[in-house]
Amino acid sequence: MAANTAVQIGTKRSAEVRNAVVSFRGLLDLANNETLTGSPTVSVSPSGPTIDNEALNTESIGVDDETARVSEAVKFRISGGTDGTDYTLTIQCGTNSSPAQTLEVVASLRVRD
Repeated sequence: MAANTAVQIGTKRSAEVRNAVVSFRGLLDLANNETLTGSPTVSVSPSGPTIDNEALNTESIGVDDETARVSEAVKFRISGGTDGTDYTLTIQCGTNSSPAQTLEVVASLRVRD
C-alpha cells in the first residue's frame, strides 16, 4: 500500500485552511515498538491561527523524506493567522511505553499573503 504524503508545517496564506502533519519518529523508541497514544494537543503562540481536528495518523503517511507508520505522527488542521506573522506550534502526545511518556515537538508556521 502506498503511503499518503503530507507537508510538514511551513508557510500558509492567511485565508487558507491547511492540513498539517508532524512526525514523532525521531523521538519514539521504535526498537521497542513505542507508538503515540491518546489525544494529541496542539497549541499556538502568539494566538491567531485556529488549530482543530488533532488526531494520530491511522495509516502510513509520508512526512518530508520518511514514512511515519500508524500512530507515529500527529495530523491537524490550521486556519487563519495574520499576514507577516511567525507562529510557534507546540505538539504534544502520550506514548504506549512503560512508563508512559509525553513527547513534544515544536514547529514553526509562517503566514504570508
